[in-house]
Amino acid sequence: MRTDTFAFQIEIDQKPFTRRGVLSTVNSLYDPLGFLAPITVDGRRILRELTLQAEDWDAPLPRDMEIEWTRWKQSLQDLEGLEIPRPYTSLSTIGALRRELCVFADASVKAIAAVAYIKVTSKQGQTEIGFVFGKAKLAPQPGSTIPRLELCAAVLAVEIAEMIVAEMDTTFDSITYYTDSKVVLGYIHNRSRRFYVYVHNRVQRILQSPNPGKWKYVPTHLNPADVGSRTIASALLSSTPWLKGPAFLCDASGHLSELQETYNLVDPDIDAEVRPQVTAKLTHVTKGVIRPQRFERFSKFSTLRAAIAHLIHIARSFARSTQSECRGWHICRPTEEELLRAEVCIVRSVQGDCYAEELKCINSETNIPSSSSLWRLHPIMDQDRLLRVGGRIEQSDLGMNETHPIIIPGRHHLATLLVSHYHEAVKHQGRHLTEGAIRAAGFWIVGAKRCISSLLHRCITCRKLRGKAEHQQMAALPAERLRVAPPFTYVGVDVFGPWDVVSRRTRGGVSNSKRWAVIFSCMSSRAVHIEVIEAMSASSFINALRRFFAVRGPAKQIRSDCGTNFVGASRELGMDKENSEFDRVEKYLSKQSCTWVFNPPHASHMGGAWERMIGIARRILDCMLLEQRKSRLTHEVLTTLMAEVAAIMNARPIIPVSSDPESPCILTPAMLLTLKTGSTPPLPSGNFEEADLFREEWKQVQGLADMFWNRWRREYLKTLQLRHKWQGKQPNLQEGDVVLLKDKQAERNEWPMGIITKAFPGKDGLVRRVEVEVVKDGKRRGFSRPITEVVLLLSPKSDSAD
Repeated sequence: MRTDTFAFQIEIDQKPFTRRGVLSTVNSLYDPLGFLAPITVDGRRILRELTLQAEDWDAPLPRDMEIEWTRWKQSLQDLEGLEIPRPYTSLSTIGALRRELCVFADASVKAIAAVAYIKVTSKQGQTEIGFVFGKAKLAPQPGSTIPRLELCAAVLAVEIAEMIVAEMDTTFDSITYYTDSKVVLGYIHNRSRRFYVYVHNRVQRILQSPNPGKWKYVPTHLNPADVGSRTIASALLSSTPWLKGPAFLCDASGHLSELQETYNLVDPDIDAEVRPQVTAKLTHVTKGVIRPQRFERFSKFSTLRAAIAHLIHIARSFARSTQSECRGWHICRPTEEELLRAEVCIVRSVQGDCYAEELKCINSETNIPSSSSLWRLHPIMDQDRLLRVGGRIEQSDLGMNETHPIIIPGRHHLATLLVSHYHEAVKHQGRHLTEGAIRAAGFWIVGAKRCISSLLHRCITCRKLRGKAEHQQMAALPAERLRVAPPFTYVGVDVFGPWDVVSRRTRGGVSNSKRWAVIFSCMSSRAVHIEVIEAMSASSFINALRRFFAVRGPAKQIRSDCGTNFVGASRELGMDKENSEFDRVEKYLSKQSCTWVFNPPHASHMGGAWERMIGIARRILDCMLLEQRKSRLTHEVLTTLMAEVAAIMNARPIIPVSSDPESPCILTPAMLLTLKTGSTPPLPSGNFEEADLFREEWKQVQGLADMFWNRWRREYLKTLQLRHKWQGKQPNLQEGDVVLLKDKQAERNEWPMGIITKAFPGKDGLVRRVEVEVVKDGKRRGFSRPITEVVLLLSPKSDSAD
């Protein structure tokens, strides 16, 4: 067989290093069958890069491009020794047993290529392959994704196969296409998903080819088209599989074992070329009514009724003629008739779900079993197939709704919606009015009392209007009240008043000023001490405190309310701490080695031990002032009266007066303060002789003191044992609870709502003080309050408030 050396001529421009010279050289490479496609595509790449630089065609090339162009053009001289046989194979295709056309496709970011080979198998079993046609094209600009370029290479392979079949006289037994892209194979074999336009058009071009064939996978290192897509040097072209074809086509035993018939899409959910899958579902309705489980999505009966009425209106609009204005899906206000039909539809659906057995008995005209909750109601069925109460008043002149109300199951969500609806209609009145409104509307709720009471208990509006303030079990008494200590060691203090006193007399009359009183109450002995002050200031209070310490001795601890005296006022005003009156009082107390404990604001019950003393003092003082009404009250007179008030209060019994003639002595605070009694004192405790008690006065004094503390332990402490109210433990308030904050200066419906941000449990684990955050005028404010000043509205962590 004669072989010819492939020869070609290169026409070089007079100015070889210009764009025009490059174009002339590239066009001179005449290669109709694509033998040199891997080489010429590199020259076209250089030409395109030069073309993108919009300069004169006769201008010299840039230095970097000139070096690259010179290297490529000199490499063409290596093609002189290239020999290509004229026939495809040494075997004749006419008498061959089998003729196959094998087309390979590949792509890269530089170029796309396809090459076709003919595979001839003789009757003797010999197999040869031969190069038929090859083609390489530059990758389109701007750059596309690799899957798109591989798909373009597959389209190029189909076009080459169509051209070969049309031009050659040989009939092929089969056509096989090979690619190393599994993504493209997934596109071609896909029958379930849709693609966007770019991929769809090319896939359809492949599938609608008049010369269909099988598509198979080939690894990249065995794909000869890879040479054309990545370019190669001219000297190496003869040693590549581009001209010889892949060796695995000739070796049947070594054929690719990983080839398969079908291929799936690779990651279709994240592939940008695959359209999102739209799933169409068919709903099959087994019943002719709406399932009542859907009603639980509604929180109002009016909203549920309007929604069902709207569906009825839409269903009617589809059944009407096209001339009607209401056609198809639209928003339209339902009519009164549609609202009534919606009520019938809702009730029928609920009754069919809850009273299926009772409906069967009524339809079959059998008795309802006695175990049914409707047995005593003797239900009947109306023309709308609704269950109604039977009863014995059907002969009355009342309407259908009053004679035979519609039966509603009390444990169903519909009953809750009805109760809420009519509870709002009667403006959140009690159970009796709410139940009457429901009955007047023509509904009979089974177990209505329990259902209505449960909803009223959870109603937030009712809690706002009538909810009771929280309380907790009465706390244990502090140790200061139960400890034997000298009088006024542990003190409770408060300020009360004022009174108008005459400060000076003038020609026109008298000038009045105000006076207040500071009451000091001993926590253990229950004695009191009263000091008069001229102003509600830190200076006046410190002077009163100094007089108290001078007379009664220093105290270890002082307790007071916060917010009811000037200390609370100073703290609420937010004065500078370094210059505040409160800071001045604290500095004075620290010098006296005394601590000051404040109760929470608005918690007067926590200071009941001294608050009760103020009430007693007021009643005694009012009686004294009544006797002095004809004369003007002066500071001196008021001070004298306060001293007498304190003396009367200290002479009060702190335990019930005994009727035992053997114990005539009354236990009073004055017994400890003055060590005197109104009657002859009994014998003191201790080892004292009777004669000594009258000879040595100090022993008598000691005996009186011992008698006070003995009786104080034996008789007085027992009176503090019982809790007089708030006996039981209540659930603790928690962080996140929504509460109503009491405000005595505002109406109840104007009390602010807040959220508990912090709870303070006591030693027994019970919460009696909380911090509440309230938003007012767009600002957040925090308040420390006892639980008696808040009303619980909603507790997310408590099932009872759901």
